[in-house]
Amino acid sequence: MEMVNALGRRKSAVARIFVTEGTGKITINNKDLQDYFPSSILQYVVKQPLLKLDVVEKYDIKVNLDGGGFTGQSQALRLAIARALVKLNAEDKKALRSEGFLTRDAREVERKKPGQPKARRRFQFSKR
Repeated sequence: MEMVNALGRRKSAVARIFVTEGTGKITINNKDLQDYFPSSILQYVVKQPLLKLDVVEKYDIKVNLDGGGFTGQSQALRLAIARALVKLNAEDKKALRSEGFLTRDAREVERKKPGQPKARRRFQFSKR
């Protein structure tokens, strides 16, 4: 099997992954998954597409993660893994789509406006 690459984005996080056949090792920025995401919830989010298709021990995944926070990075990585699995086997697309793993969450942070402390928050109004 050749190397398959995919891209996932969420908020300002970008995940570029390279999938090869192997033993289930996930390496993120030259660190192990457990070292990069100490939270078991974030580790579960990353592995969700693999668990759905029951291929956790089948592929080695090398990841370049950039930008964003922990949550955005984990969800960007989940999208990238799902896209790579579809490239490997097109029959898996329906199962991953039904779980929502192939849908890009397009929500971004709204910009701050001038004359306001935040994006929508206004300074307190004083009549007198």
